[in-house]
Order: sequence, then structure tokens, then C-alpha cells
Amino acid sequence: MKAVIATCMLAAASVASAQTFPNGAVRLLIGYPPGGSADFTARVVAEEMAKDLGVAVVVENRPGAGTTIASDAVAKARPDGQTVLLNWHQAIPKALLKGKLSYDPDKSFVPVSRVATGTTVLVVHPSVTAGSLRELIAQARANPGRINAASGGHGSAPHLAVAAFEAAAGVKFTIVQYKGGGPATQSVLAGDTQVLFATSPSVMGFIKAGRLKPLVVAMRKGSPAIPGIPGSEEAGLPGFESTFWFGIFAPAGTPAPVVARLHKAAAAAVANPGLRARIESQGMDATGSASPQAFAAEVAEEGPRLEKLVHSLGAKIE
Repeated sequence: MKAVIATCMLAAASVASAQTFPNGAVRLLIGYPPGGSADFTARVVAEEMAKDLGVAVVVENRPGAGTTIASDAVAKARPDGQTVLLNWHQAIPKALLKGKLSYDPDKSFVPVSRVATGTTVLVVHPSVTAGSLRELIAQARANPGRINAASGGHGSAPHLAVAAFEAAAGVKFTIVQYKGGGPATQSVLAGDTQVLFATSPSVMGFIKAGRLKPLVVAMRKGSPAIPGIPGSEEAGLPGFESTFWFGIFAPAGTPAPVVARLHKAAAAAVANPGLRARIESQGMDATGSASPQAFAAEVAEEGPRLEKLVHSLGAKIE
């Protein structure tokens, strides 16, 4: 009898939460500073979600520690849907910081929806004499460790991309970690580093202005969203590929009706033609999920593969 009463109370609380949500502005945390792809994606998605929810969706940058500072804050937030996270897969910090996380990457979050998918672009400072990927590989092989490669942070898409590239091309860079795609891009622009695998929003403007030289898109056939830059197969490194995505997550224990309401707002956002055009202009695709359950299934299926990738590449936070 007590179990039945408890179940009924939980159900009533869940319905009440759904009826009162959102109760004021929603906070959308990201683990990177302004200027990178996560920040760009969060802000354009937040703007559209706010229209559907009828309240402000405020983006908060909590950079550092491989996105785990932002993740920890959301994991410990009240599970009412008012504080959510935009991030890539938790399998990555789990593999990078095995046993050192202050939250459980497998159990601390409820997947809401994927919102964008993209790839990385290999760019170099104009002073780099290599005019093609083949030439860069030749230079890197002849000078192991002497070319500095910027990374957007431990476990970021650029970090995994450069580690995968080293393995595929048989080269060795000196990888310099920065707290996000924006600072990493600035380091290449300043000439402090020479090479960067960047998420496209971080560098598209600089490519168009001729301040950075693109050599390859980290997809076998290239990307229609990033025209004029060869894919890895055409550029001379068949099989090399490195893609990423961003999704929204709520704290574990968030009532299902609230998760469904957040998903509805995210789905409306990525379906908006204006938002899709803005995301595509930065070399990514707006990609939603059919439901929170469908997104959760995708996250569960992809996790072991990403963990294995991180371990096989030796990528870690030192």
C-alpha cells in the first residue's frame, strides 16, 4: 500500500512540475568559452527555444576541465528542467578522466534532443608553406614534434580530431591545449601555433577572409555545408573522418513531462528555417531527435565506441 501511495505521489509531483514548467528563465550551460562552435550553437538554439517556451533561455559559459565543470553543475542542479546542458557525449570525459569525475557520466543526465551535427576543418597559418594535406603530412613526418597544433580543450572535437589524424597520417605534432575553439583559433591567427582542427563556426569567417588556409574537411567525401575544401579521400588520406554533435541534457530525475516539453522546444528550434540557415552557414547541420527516448538510444549505442576511440588514441587529460 505504501509503495502504491509513493508511486501516486511521484506521479502527482511529475504532473505538477510539467504544469508549472518553465518557472522563469531556463539556464543553458556549456563547457566552453565564447567564440567556438558550442557557444554559437547554444546561443542560436537558445534564442529559438525561448520563443517556444515563452521565457528567456540564458546561455552560461562554464569552461574548463574537458567540459566537466559545466556538466558537474548541471548534474547537481535541481531536476526541474530550469537548468540544462548543451554538450557532446559524456563518454569522452568519462574515458579521459576515468575514476576522477565528481558525477556519474552514465547516470547523472537525461538526454533531451540532439540539435546540431558537424565536422572539423584542418586549417593552417598562412606562413605554413604546405599548400595541400599531402605536403603538410610530408613536412610533419620530416619534423616530428616541431609543428604546434592547437586544440580546443581536452576531449573536444578538435582534440580527438588531431589525435586521430596523427594516428592515420603517421605524424606527431606538439599539441597545445586551449580552453575552447575561440582561443585555439586565436593562437593560430597569432602564429603561436601553426595547425588546428577546428569546428567550422570557429574558423569560417577567417577562411573567407584569407587569414587561415584550409587543407581538408575531416570527412571522407567532404561536406556540402563547407564547399570548396576537399574531404580526406580526395586530399590523400582515405578513411580519415572525425565528426561531432551537440545535444541538450537535463539532470537525472527531471520529470518525463518536463523533458518532453524541453524536447518540443528543441524540435521547434531545429525545424525553424532561419535557425537551420544560420547553422548551415557555419558548416554544420541542424539535426534534431525524434524523441528523448530516440536520442537516449543513440547516446547509449555510441558511448562504447567513443570510449574505445579515446583509449585507442591515447587522448587523456594529464
